[in-house]
Amino acid sequence: MMKPGICLCSILLCFYNFSAQPAKTDPEKLLEYYETQRYADAALYLQSIYPGDTQDIKALSQIAYCNMMAGKLPEAEKNYQRINAIQPDNIPALFSLASINSRRGHASNAKGYLQQIIKLDSLNFNAYKQLAASADTPESQLNYLKKANSLNTTDPDVAYDLSLTYSGLKQFKPAYDVLKTAIASDPENFTLQQALLPVANQLGKYTEVIDTGEKLLKNHADVNVMNDMGQAYFYIKEYHQCISLYKMLEEMGVQNESIFYFMALSYRELKDYHNAVIYAQKTIDEAISDHTTLYYAALAGIYEAKNQYNDAVTAYKRGLTFGASNIIYYRLGLLYDLHLKQPKNASTYYQLYLKNKPDEEKEKEQIAYAKGRIPALK
Repeated sequence: MMKPGICLCSILLCFYNFSAQPAKTDPEKLLEYYETQRYADAALYLQSIYPGDTQDIKALSQIAYCNMMAGKLPEAEKNYQRINAIQPDNIPALFSLASINSRRGHASNAKGYLQQIIKLDSLNFNAYKQLAASADTPESQLNYLKKANSLNTTDPDVAYDLSLTYSGLKQFKPAYDVLKTAIASDPENFTLQQALLPVANQLGKYTEVIDTGEKLLKNHADVNVMNDMGQAYFYIKEYHQCISLYKMLEEMGVQNESIFYFMALSYRELKDYHNAVIYAQKTIDEAISDHTTLYYAALAGIYEAKNQYNDAVTAYKRGLTFGASNIIYYRLGLLYDLHLKQPKNASTYYQLYLKNKPDEEKEKEQIAYAKGRIPALK
């Protein structure tokens, strides 16, 4: 006969073993919640199964994920923070915490979690990619993107962002190289090819811009592609093609100072001075910008070509109201000197040109000419 003490111990032992068994969930029920995207219900269901103080990483991860997918970000963050407290080096939890903080506008916290990941894994591509997106300066963004790109040169998002950052810093050659590498692994990526066009224009690869642009236009008549192609046509002196493309944009209601400026110059090169004046004026009217002085110089140059010297003087002086300009000072000196035969005014503008400190290397001939003419005009 079993003694009462031994019997009680056996019962308590059985109860302990039963209660120590891990909580069991209904996989089919969870699957139904996931398939119907009822993540809030899934989180409540899991919380009803597991105790509130559970240390089960898998359970906490499931609950956190469901809350995050349900948009309950504070609840999800609490769960992931518990995981991070139990396992401080849990990279998936750190990524989730970074994502949640980013979505809640806590950029500094998100950045901190991502930097923790990099300390744990210095070759983590996704961490560098996300850090680049939240970088404070173009320089830090460039560094993160360069690191991410070195880890995966074919990722289209990083290649695209890195090329834009390089371009913003006027580093067009590396921007071009990054895009070409990514395109080589995905030749049908039209987004990367389109991003290549303005960079190729900056590098003088005009034929490539036109060839690539024609392929892109067969897929979609994108105005940015047409704009880049128009510039390329201008630089290879295909002025009719340039005007034709920009006329199409104008008819579509897509217009800006750059488009009108290239149209004015194209008409000038074709000696269609009537339209050149119209589009030079449209350029000026479209936007008063840092380039306004240059646009007035272009308009004045057209008047000079038409032998309308007084109109040219007016346009040049109008351009000076928007800021000092070496080009305009020098052109006014020539205009007064050679065409209007006003030596005093010519000397004045040659002197203003020299006082404005022109580039001694790039404008060597103009500087020498101005210095030589001033004594002669006296």
